Amino acid sequence: MIGKLNSSEFSWINPPEEFSLENGRLTLMTNPETDFWQRTYYGFRNDNGHLFIKGIEGDFTFVLKTTFEPVSQYDQCGVILYQDSENWVKGSVEYEIKEFSRLGSVVTNLGFSDWASTDISSAVTSMWYRLSRRGQDFCLENSLDGVTYQQMRIFHMHIQILVAQVGVYACSPMKSSFKAIFSDFELGKCSWSDHHGN
Repeated sequence: MIGKLNSSEFSWINPPEEFSLENGRLTLMTNPETDFWQRTYYGFRNDNGHLFIKGIEGDFTFVLKTTFEPVSQYDQCGVILYQDSENWVKGSVEYEIKEFSRLGSVVTNLGFSDWASTDISSAVTSMWYRLSRRGQDFCLENSLDGVTYQQMRIFHMHIQILVAQVGVYACSPMKSSFKAIFSDFELGKCSWSDHHGN
């Protein structure tokens, strides 16, 4: 990595009513009935979650830590790549019930979302994410300790991306609000190994 990011380099889309920035750490309270989803299966379209993003040119690896205090089903926060309302990717822990949550990712290409997930204990309320780019392809990983990472998915974005809009997001789809904390931002050269070893 080539250095830690300053949160002042980021800008808001759909800012929450309540947030604070201090020493590179973002703390927010989500607004109720906020979400990101496009078309697939459920039929609805939502694009009003909170985004705190930065434009990044070229290949990169972006790292951050999230901690949250979920209140209601579907409360979620994590990493996001957001080009526009119909082309974006999010990775997060989404609270389901007391016993389990879903560690998952949504890739939205050309206005249609998918969802890949695995069940984890709802006792897990902190997670590290690492998003790496090579051209139009990306690798999303997660870690419990910020040291050992596991691959969540590799994906391709169909629209041409010159400047990737990358950062964090949080949303609470139900009529509730929760606290989310984002910290330990880092940006550096792409650490995702070239498949051909180049």
